[in-house]
Amino acid sequence: MDNEANVTMERQLSHWVSIGIVAAAALMGLVVLYHVNHYPRTDDAEIFANFIGIAPQVEGPITHLHVRDNQFVQKGQLLYEIDERPYQYKLETAISEQAALEGQIVDETRRIAALVSAVSVSHANIHSSEANVARSTAAVEQARADVANAEQGVHRAKAEWTYASNNLHRLEPLLTKQFVTVDQVDRARTLEIAQSQALKQAESQLLLSEAALRSALAQSEGSRADLDQSKAQHQQAQHAVTTLEPLVNQRGAKEAAVKDAHYNLNNCRVYAPFDALVTNLNISEGAYAHVGQVFTLIDARTWWAVGNFREGQLLHISPGMRADVYILSKPNVRFSGVVDSVGFGVTPDPDVFGKLQPGLPDVQRTLNWVHLASRFPVRVRVQNPPPELFRIGASAVVTIRGN
Repeated sequence: MDNEANVTMERQLSHWVSIGIVAAAALMGLVVLYHVNHYPRTDDAEIFANFIGIAPQVEGPITHLHVRDNQFVQKGQLLYEIDERPYQYKLETAISEQAALEGQIVDETRRIAALVSAVSVSHANIHSSEANVARSTAAVEQARADVANAEQGVHRAKAEWTYASNNLHRLEPLLTKQFVTVDQVDRARTLEIAQSQALKQAESQLLLSEAALRSALAQSEGSRADLDQSKAQHQQAQHAVTTLEPLVNQRGAKEAAVKDAHYNLNNCRVYAPFDALVTNLNISEGAYAHVGQVFTLIDARTWWAVGNFREGQLLHISPGMRADVYILSKPNVRFSGVVDSVGFGVTPDPDVFGKLQPGLPDVQRTLNWVHLASRFPVRVRVQNPPPELFRIGASAVVTIRGN
């Protein structure tokens, strides 16, 4: 009886142990399923960082190379130098041409000032000529008045001489008959002679007045000719005055040439734009650097782990979530990270979607017994990464820890 009871108890114990194991396995499966769904993990991840091709803006032989391959450089550190002598010469030439232009502007300013002064002088000459014309016109009018007065004097003197001559010829026959005295005849003869002299003097004065009139007319014509000449010189001086616009408009081009020469000269020295790692360095001093890439700089300030997660896991991943990152070169060290972004597209599978071309998609007929889920990249920014451990393309494992 005791043996049967023991067997029965052992069977019951085994039964309950089996039930416990199955329940524990089911519970463990549920926990694992929950953990997998809510804390997605992938070992299909790689380390990534931004990188640029460092290149000069000018070309020429490299005179000094201050870095080596795979070297860490800090922001502002001098990387290499290009022979700057040709660009120094171009800068000096540009500065010289700019100074020459400024000298031309100064000379032209002085010349224009002289031309403006000539315009002022010619304008003053016009006023002077106009005053001379006015004076000569007044002189002509005065001469005409003098001629008129002289003509009246001649007429008056001629009338008085005619009267004296007629009176003399009237008294002379009366002297023989003694109707008049000798003294009367002598006075009449003297008066006739005096009037004759007065007539001659009046005629001479008329000749002088007419000559003065002709002289005044000639001076008036000369004054008018001088006035016309002054006006012509004034117009010529005005037309001769130029402007500084053609030279001043060249200042912008000369200044731009100097700035461009300064820019090219400064670009003969190439500095690191940020903390970076030098890679793909395959040149040496003496090599001729063309405008383009010389070597590559990896931006060591920010590192990402880009993990490819199945599309069914993306519901539990959103930017801002915490994540753990492991790299295979240091698998025992956990690095903290933050989800930066979740990818919104990948290249379609041609076996499923077909080829994208104009018109309708070319869908291939395939028979897939297993449908593989697509994977989308999730970018996780690593916090405080040591640059000496992180390399672009290194394998990594990413686990999303949630908010």
